[in-house]
Amino acid sequence: APESLMQALEDLDYLAALDNEGNLSEFGIIMSEFPLDPQLSKSLLASCEFECVDEMLTIAAMVTAPSCFLQAPPGTEEIARTRWRRLSHPAGDHFTLINVFNAFKAATANPTQPGNTEKWCRDHFLSCSALSMAGVIRAELVEIMKRIELPISPPDFGSEENLLSIKKALLSGYFMHIARDVDGSGNYLMLTHKQVAQLHPFSSYYNTRRIPEWVLFHEFSISEGNSIRVVSEISPQLFAELVPQYYFSNLPPSESKDILQGVINHLAPVSATKEEQK
Repeated sequence: APESLMQALEDLDYLAALDNEGNLSEFGIIMSEFPLDPQLSKSLLASCEFECVDEMLTIAAMVTAPSCFLQAPPGTEEIARTRWRRLSHPAGDHFTLINVFNAFKAATANPTQPGNTEKWCRDHFLSCSALSMAGVIRAELVEIMKRIELPISPPDFGSEENLLSIKKALLSGYFMHIARDVDGSGNYLMLTHKQVAQLHPFSSYYNTRRIPEWVLFHEFSISEGNSIRVVSEISPQLFAELVPQYYFSNLPPSESKDILQGVINHLAPVSATKEEQK
């Protein structure tokens, strides 16, 4: 549809993938080397700048492969949630996916008995085929990175600096996927579409006391009860620091936008001082 085509071109423009004539920019050409959604390609390239490539490769592979979380059989839902909780990360679902993938790789690398990997997946209510596919996708992405001579920073998952870098890389591509909890009960209003969504049941925040106010999400699904999937907490300050101004100015008016504008105004003198120092 023409509307969809125009929206797609607009999104590519926001991601700096197009030049002033509407052709692919140099950055857009590099983005197109990856068999990923443009936003994910942008985040992966941004991870080179923020030196968190190893972790971003894992996230990209895990969100591209089918969901690794299996629907628990009736009566075992609480057991499944307990097992998943052991692998969850307080920073959010993107980081939980890294934990899950690393644990899967550890189970694969150190089989104490035949079929250990499959048993580990069954015990944790995880899909062995989905995790294996994520491993294949990750290896393919690594090969593309090497072919176009992009730097691959060593793993540093877990440090505060690394967690912040991952959030910056994610925001570089997914600044259009931000939502805010408007009433403290998990009703998230998306900045772009002004639609309200709830957390997907597979989210590490689901059924917990701690519901983050501002989140970055991977995708919005109408078919699964207006839910946002793969969700991680972000700060409005970090969003204000990384959002393109021309995208932010085109957002529809809302209370959330007013809050963010206040943050941007507060950060403006600091940014000006940094520019002077440069």
